[in-house]
Amino acid sequence: MQIAQLTKAEEQVMQYLWEIEKGFLKDILELFPEPKPHTNTVSTILKVLKEKDFVDYEVHGRQHQYFPLISKERYSGKSMKSLVKNYFEGSYKNAVSFLVEKNEMSVKDLEMLLNELKK
Repeated sequence: MQIAQLTKAEEQVMQYLWEIEKGFLKDILELFPEPKPHTNTVSTILKVLKEKDFVDYEVHGRQHQYFPLISKERYSGKSMKSLVKNYFEGSYKNAVSFLVEKNEMSVKDLEMLLNELKK
C-alpha cells in the first residue's frame, strides 16, 4: 500500500495523535502551543487524515475519538526513503555526508552510528 505524503499541518496533528495514541478533538487541541489553531481547522485536518487513511475514529455519543492507522515508525521510514531519493540521488551515504558537512551530525555521532551498525 502506497502511503500518502502529509502536509506540515497534517504531520503536526499526526505527531500529537501518535503521542497520545487515542484522543478526542479537544485532547489534540490541548497539545498545540499558543496561539492554538481554531477547532474547525483541526477538525478539517482530521477529516483529511481520515480520507488519506492515516486515522480512524470511534463514535462516542456525538464525539469522535481518533486513533492513528499508520505507526510513526512506518511513516518516518517512508519519509526518509522519499527524502533520500528526492534530494540525495537515492544514496544514504550522500545524505549522511551532507549532515556531517553541514555540522548537523558530528564525526563522533557518525562513529557511534557505525559502531551500532556493526553490532
